[in-house]
Amino acid sequence: MDPSTQMTPAQRVEWEAEVKRLASERDAVILAHNYQVPEVQDIADYVGDSLALSRIAASSDASVIVFCGVHFMAETAKILAPDRTVLIPDKDAGCSLADSIDADQLRAWKAEHPGAVVVSYVNTTAAVKAETDIACTSSNAVDVVNSIPADREILFCPDQFLGAHVKRETGRRNMHIWLGECHVHAGISPEDLKATVEAEPDAELFIHPECGCATSALYLAGEGVVPKERTHIMSTGNMVDEAKSTTASTVLVATETGIIHQLEHMNPKVEFKPVNPRAVCKYMKMITPQKLLDSLRDMRDEVTVPEDVAAKARACVERMIAIGNPSPYGE
Repeated sequence: MDPSTQMTPAQRVEWEAEVKRLASERDAVILAHNYQVPEVQDIADYVGDSLALSRIAASSDASVIVFCGVHFMAETAKILAPDRTVLIPDKDAGCSLADSIDADQLRAWKAEHPGAVVVSYVNTTAAVKAETDIACTSSNAVDVVNSIPADREILFCPDQFLGAHVKRETGRRNMHIWLGECHVHAGISPEDLKATVEAEPDAELFIHPECGCATSALYLAGEGVVPKERTHIMSTGNMVDEAKSTTASTVLVATETGIIHQLEHMNPKVEFKPVNPRAVCKYMKMITPQKLLDSLRDMRDEVTVPEDVAAKARACVERMIAIGNPSPYGE
């Protein structure tokens, strides 16, 4: 099977049967992020955003976790499930956002702000998480920051657009933001948003807070350029939930285009249109149907995290997962 071409219906049936057979034989659970190719989303046991998949990885009793996403996600699964074998179907599936800060840079930043609480987006390497007090995702970042006492200085990394969104929502003045970005989300511009809204003036808007247009969206809503009551800034997981109940005939979606497949699955009566059709993450799309099959068959590529790094990183991720329970900072 050539991963660069679409499968015929007969090939699809054959591929699905073999993946399911191997998964059963390996006692494997398949996790897929919302940005994966449709075939991988459809075969996965669970599809979701980083937070949902992190929780599933932590609670699953499967012997093998096959993480169809990017490398930092598979690392997070290994951190939370150290006794399980974690595979990623392509070890080179990286992340431009995770690459925008490393552990040395974070240690230097911390030295400039002694005593500050470090909040790192889950889109970071294990080494960065090991230098972090508490992780967050786009769906719980506001709750994470609100869990920290108001008089504590905060270092938020690495996404500047999510950081700006959180700072605006929480009103925190003592929050410093690292100037990193996801190249895909940063490329979804205010101009893209204005153009699509002009073309679809009655549409609802789903906007990921990593997007370059997220901050502008609220300004444009205040100016009446985009509809304030129909503009929603939220995580991919929340987009999927919102898609189930929306009564709009058209929804404009500002995030990586892979989410469209999941949204259409949740509500086939709605037309979901990307704000920028070119917003495609080449790293997410590196996980092909053939690579998933190869990974299960050959038990490759296994993800490992040094135990000393994993032990430190585990604490910050577990604090993230616990948000919603009593604050880890005692407030």
